[in-house]
Amino acid sequence: MARTARHAAPGAITKVASAGRQAVPRPRVVMAVLGLFALVCVMLLDGYLHSEIGNDSRVHESGSSDRVPASVLEGGPVLTFDDVGEPVSHTLPPRTIALTFDDGPDPRWTAKVLAVLREHDVPGTFFVVGQMAARYPGLIRDIVDSGGEIGVHTFSHVDLAYQSRARIDRELAQTQLALAGAAGITTSLFRAPYSSEPDAVDDTMWPVYRYLGTKGYISAFVDTDSEDWRRPGVAHIVRDAAPGHGKGASVLFHDAGGDRSQTVEALGTYIDTMKAKGYTFTTLTASLGATTANHRASGAELWQGRALIGVVTLAEFTMPVLFWLLVVVGVAVLARFALMLVLARRHARIRGRRRFSWGPAVTEPVSVIVPAYNEKECIAGTVGSLAASTHPVEIIVVDDGSTDGTAGIVEAMRLPRVRVVRQENAGKAAALNRGLEHARHALVVMMDGDTVFEPGTVHRLVQPFADPRVGAVAGNAKVGNRATVIGAWQHIEYVMGFNLDRRMYDLLDCMPTVPGAVGGFRRAALVDAGGMSGDTLAEDTDVTIALHRAGWRVVYAEHARAWTEAPGTIGQLWRQRYRWSYGTMQALWKHRRSLVDRGPSGRFGRVGMPLVVLFQIVTPLFAPLIDLLTVYGAVFVDPARSLLAWAALMSVQLLCAAYAFRLDRERYRHLLMLPLQQIVYRQLMYLVLIHSCVTAMTGGRLRWQKLERTGEVGSPQASAGAAR
Repeated sequence: MARTARHAAPGAITKVASAGRQAVPRPRVVMAVLGLFALVCVMLLDGYLHSEIGNDSRVHESGSSDRVPASVLEGGPVLTFDDVGEPVSHTLPPRTIALTFDDGPDPRWTAKVLAVLREHDVPGTFFVVGQMAARYPGLIRDIVDSGGEIGVHTFSHVDLAYQSRARIDRELAQTQLALAGAAGITTSLFRAPYSSEPDAVDDTMWPVYRYLGTKGYISAFVDTDSEDWRRPGVAHIVRDAAPGHGKGASVLFHDAGGDRSQTVEALGTYIDTMKAKGYTFTTLTASLGATTANHRASGAELWQGRALIGVVTLAEFTMPVLFWLLVVVGVAVLARFALMLVLARRHARIRGRRRFSWGPAVTEPVSVIVPAYNEKECIAGTVGSLAASTHPVEIIVVDDGSTDGTAGIVEAMRLPRVRVVRQENAGKAAALNRGLEHARHALVVMMDGDTVFEPGTVHRLVQPFADPRVGAVAGNAKVGNRATVIGAWQHIEYVMGFNLDRRMYDLLDCMPTVPGAVGGFRRAALVDAGGMSGDTLAEDTDVTIALHRAGWRVVYAEHARAWTEAPGTIGQLWRQRYRWSYGTMQALWKHRRSLVDRGPSGRFGRVGMPLVVLFQIVTPLFAPLIDLLTVYGAVFVDPARSLLAWAALMSVQLLCAAYAFRLDRERYRHLLMLPLQQIVYRQLMYLVLIHSCVTAMTGGRLRWQKLERTGEVGSPQASAGAAR
């Protein structure tokens, strides 16, 4: 139950801010949204760099060349346009070879090609793909430093015959930016992907070359193709690359696009062979007696290029990290499911044995404390359910400064064993402590003012106190208003995410939370723990950890059911879970010393606390990667595989949920909402957790917030019947 506390509790922790002051959520929400947006942008950029996004794998087949000038078809491997737009074809001088390399740079093969060229003191002309240049800027610098020349081979290696002028401009401009950022240069040299000799230019590509000419580009073709991409063997590569009859030639090799070991091996032999025949080697533009086609970049283009390289470097670093995080998160999620299933089954088998007993039946009277703040819609049902208890109880309703007549409603009921204690609004923890002051019995049950008990709940809840080591008992909180979609989602979460977890924690003897909706306490244990603390927003988690540290056992009574009214709107749900997750972080930080304690405190610190951090904070915090990368893979990579992996994970979750429903004797029909819950509800919980983490990291302070109730959760019998 949420309320506004007027005064911050003394001794509030400082590292993670304590309750009492209002958070300013909007900047933190903006930060979280911007962070998510940046992550999506990085993923999209990485996909674009690896041709997973925007890729066009179509390659046109050569057709008619009726509109291509004969001078081009019969000309040399270099094409320019004069001042009036007429094509000019250029051939290389006799016994002159320009070694050209396409599709790089490649982190493995380009460096080896450069090493061979340096060894033989031969320059090369490299037609680079912009994606690769942006990913491996150091290799671009190495090419320039070695005296090589660089040309554009488009950004994503698309066939320009199918592309619009806007796409062509983008392919060119992005590659130029990559070159500017990598080596501080731009180039006017261009070779189209899938091009070969000039006589292969057809009517489809001719307009593209003319357009490139208007932009000042020099188009390069080949005279001789080594066909090294076929990997025919070193001897074949050397033979195919040799020009005939002493002619000059632009010779095509590849330094990327696959295994280029044969290319590297053949290159040295080829250079020695051709030198022995009297050939000289130069760059493509130098062979024509022209200055280099590479120019110094400056101004905005240079800085934009550097920014591009910086962003690409970030993406290249981030995506492998995200991949391994995905692996870790996936393993953690599956490990959690496996651990829950195994331990929950063992827990159920132990508790289901006929000989299992906590000890002699506990029949002594119990004090039930109900803190209430503006609970006029629910309080009558809450108190009425307690009055019907089969166990002897005294009922203490602590009115925490209500302004809606909550106390008057209780008094008007005139029920025996019911007392109303009024106090000024001071918060839930203070109300519970005030109730403890008025409690007459050694065993105390605490519940919320929007919750109803079944007649046997109190009796079942206090039976574990037959064991003198037990200081607190967690009950089984159930969602009463599960008829709506959002209620059904929370119902699944309560049964699977909370109560199945509690079976696991119970068996490991490290229960992290006795729920505020239904919890039993030994009064002496609460005294040892220092009572209910207002240091955090999760007073139930706070006191539970404190009990562990004081040496008391905390156990789970799965048959002690309580029916609570869950938030009915997304806004209320957000506020409740935001407070829960933030308060849990506060409580964990407050009790961080348990990590190095001995005894029961150390056991919780080294077993329970890591499990809570891993399963309730870290794993959910990074779990959006599963959905994000699933969507990414389904849209841009491999839809079948991506959706199959997601469906497999969903099946595991469904299995766990079905088993949890079986243990709680719930009907399976609500599991029909599980897929939609995973798609919508889970994303909301991710955002809540991210919001809470941002608040914690920035030192924000969060106040108690009162949720609006409808009182639709009626008597235990009606609730149980309707829910089933």
